[in-house]
Amino acid sequence: MDPAVLLAILCLGVALAAESLDPSLDSEWQEWKTKYNKNYSLEEEGQRRAVWEENRKLIKQHNSESDQGKNGFTMKMNAFGDMTDEEYKKIMADLPISKVRRKKSIQQRIVGRLPKFVDWRRRGYVTSVKNQGRCNSCWAFSVVGAIEGQMFRKTGRLVSLSPQNLVDCSRPEGNLGCYLGSTYYALRYVWNKGGIEAEATYPYEAREGYCRYRPERSAARITGFSFVSSNERDLMRAVATIGPISVGIDARHRSFRFYRGGIYYEPNCSDNITHSVLLVGYGYEGRESDGRKYWLIKNSHGEGWGMNGYMKIARDRNNHCGVATFAFYPRV
Repeated sequence: MDPAVLLAILCLGVALAAESLDPSLDSEWQEWKTKYNKNYSLEEEGQRRAVWEENRKLIKQHNSESDQGKNGFTMKMNAFGDMTDEEYKKIMADLPISKVRRKKSIQQRIVGRLPKFVDWRRRGYVTSVKNQGRCNSCWAFSVVGAIEGQMFRKTGRLVSLSPQNLVDCSRPEGNLGCYLGSTYYALRYVWNKGGIEAEATYPYEAREGYCRYRPERSAARITGFSFVSSNERDLMRAVATIGPISVGIDARHRSFRFYRGGIYYEPNCSDNITHSVLLVGYGYEGRESDGRKYWLIKNSHGEGWGMNGYMKIARDRNNHCGVATFAFYPRV
């Protein structure tokens, strides 16, 4: 295409986008760009602004309905505000759970009383919230979180482990770096290689590079790993008695992307697992009989997402978003 024609088309697109923008949001838009260090070309500015305004409108409408008691959670603008649904889904992927052989499924009998509230953060099992960036490495963060908790349980020392080690080195087990990964394959890598490095010696880069793992720098080892049966009651016992658990959920929805607080319930959620997180506890709000039960999960979208990086997701509501479908914990 003639460069002049292409430029004319781009300029027309920018002009059309600009015409639909709300000038009363100019200062808010500028503040948002500054906060999240967003910089665009002249051609892209109007398009990103239009997406941001559309997402802002959805968030505002949802929160208005929440004020009327129609939703149990609220939403907020965050770093994903200029992304379309399609772009956000690119940092998600259908995790290859059907290929995983789950011979070591742990089906636990519920014997005796379990605590009504569990939060492993309060007992020192959980490191700070991280940010995976544009790399689809949620599976790596979920796995290192589970190993960190079990190593703390064994040694009393909490060491932040390296998701980058897994991103770079677990291709032989079946993972595909920033494109696609499985917590099962990542755990198998750590088991096969005899360890994983600490974040301090193998820092996160949000992109796949060559494998630089050195066994002598290993900061944690596992003796194996177990799958928790796809049952919320068994998952509850595992969380209460073992520690943080690596789980997968369906996180494709804008309600998840812009989650702020409250107990998350998305009517369109399924058990189609697209995102890995760390399950660090459970509890309920109000009276136990009210049924407002939740799982407490740690995400890898940074502290600006959700409740300082965490989410409460509906518990005992038919395995909501598939939270109990793909749950693992390492043995150390």
